[in-house]
Amino acid sequence: MDLFEQKEKRANIEPLAVRIRPRNLDEFAGQQHILGEGKLLRRALQADRLTSMILYGPPGTGKNTLAHIIANITKAHFVEINATASNVAEIRQAIEAARNRILLESRRTILFIDEIHRFNKAQQDVLMPDVESGNPVLIGATTHNPFFSINSPLLSRSIIFELRPLSEADLLSILRRALSDKELGLGKSKVHMHKDALEFIARVSDGDARRALNALEVGILTTKKDASGAIDFTLAAAEESIQKKAVVYDQDEDGHYDTASAFIKSMRGSDPDAALYWLAKMIYAGEDPRFIARRIVICAAEDVGNADPQAIVIANAALQVSEFVGLPEARIPLAQATVYIACAPKSNAAYMGIERAMQDVKEGRTMEVPDYLRDASYRGAEKLGHGEGYKYAHSYKDHYVKQKYTPKRHKYYVPTEMGFEKRIKDWLMRLDEGFCNSEGKKAEPGMEKVSAKIEKVRS
Repeated sequence: MDLFEQKEKRANIEPLAVRIRPRNLDEFAGQQHILGEGKLLRRALQADRLTSMILYGPPGTGKNTLAHIIANITKAHFVEINATASNVAEIRQAIEAARNRILLESRRTILFIDEIHRFNKAQQDVLMPDVESGNPVLIGATTHNPFFSINSPLLSRSIIFELRPLSEADLLSILRRALSDKELGLGKSKVHMHKDALEFIARVSDGDARRALNALEVGILTTKKDASGAIDFTLAAAEESIQKKAVVYDQDEDGHYDTASAFIKSMRGSDPDAALYWLAKMIYAGEDPRFIARRIVICAAEDVGNADPQAIVIANAALQVSEFVGLPEARIPLAQATVYIACAPKSNAAYMGIERAMQDVKEGRTMEVPDYLRDASYRGAEKLGHGEGYKYAHSYKDHYVKQKYTPKRHKYYVPTEMGFEKRIKDWLMRLDEGFCNSEGKKAEPGMEKVSAKIEKVRS
């Protein structure tokens, strides 16, 4: 079978995602944080100083492809094993062959293990002696966090490279290359590709190149040709090929900002149902969950504030959890936080307080720090009078004493009657009315000496 027949056979049998797999780093899309000029993995390849590594990241980000490219660059013999179907005997056989190859041919072996997280401890232990000696060079691929799924001794002998979801621009580049490739891609087909259709596939593929290419191939192969034999690939065809409806949501245009605005205003307006709808639209359209979580945290601080201090705790927890678990599960903590913020009592008093204070500073109404409030912890501070006359609040009854903390008092924080903030308001009013310690009565005899030591340590 000649080369042309081989290519024809591949085009008829192999999926598009396999046929147009990049052959070198120039064709490889994304992952510039490890493959860009001057980055660690590229430097290691250029210097031919390859070491064992674990490629960790979501599906369709190029883990398998990168392993094949590395093997091509280094001219090493490439052996591929899938952990779901392998056993200890097969591993030992591959290792023994690698030893013979280095002795007889002076050629290194790259042992690529896909889904390496599925190996049990015994299987991973078999690898360690030879991986430590550098032959074979292990390249493991996993979608699971290796720090949880791979033995520490094996991790210590490998470099961890995290691959990130591909950007929309990266996916568009891959899709366009597939459309133009006449040998192994779709270049021989007459396709009138609508711009919004291609952008839709790239946007909703969640950074997964395999998913995007599969959708493109299925869509083109199943779309009816017109009288001239051309395929008109519209947005409707793209929706059908990827089984997802398009929504009006441009990542950097009005759809993006308008939806985010409606989301925040629905939470501020205490409408959990509307807030959940806009949240669902953003998630469905492929919005970054971190962007959504940041909006929730801001709303918790700005619009709920001290009316419910727990709101920002829940919002921050949603931010951390959503980053940890990723989509699609991240929608659950994001929804919980959204509903909590929407249903919480509202107060923007803290937000308005900092705005008033910032305005005063901006307009030049700055004040010097009084001597008794200045840092008194360093040698010579006493000679300057720093800290002299300062009253340590905990030395006094009720842990409060009247004292000026700015030369001239300005009212910035005006608590409301909402939720927990009403308690704050009542407490501040009681302090102003002098219900406790208005004359600075000492709490206990000798306590001021203890408190002075505490304050010195604190400073």
